[in-house]
Amino acid sequence: MKIMRQTVADKIADYLHGKVSQAELVDWAECAMMDADFDEPDTEGLAEIIGRLGLADVAEFGLRWQDCEEFLRRLGYRAKVIVSSE
Repeated sequence: MKIMRQTVADKIADYLHGKVSQAELVDWAECAMMDADFDEPDTEGLAEIIGRLGLADVAEFGLRWQDCEEFLRRLGYRAKVIVSSE
């Protein structure tokens, strides 16, 4: 499976929206690192971000909002918070 910037951004967004758990994000990242074919021009950056996502379940690394915001920025996206009463 070819991993593109959009793929990684979508996974991070799913995590931030609560559609996938941290454990599911970590599992995806670990599988992506082992099996994926990265988009050629973005290989180094994608591998670095996905590798870091794969360590999110390790206490020394964790995964903060600022981390996700920075990853999205590096992928060419911007995180935006919407607060609602729902």
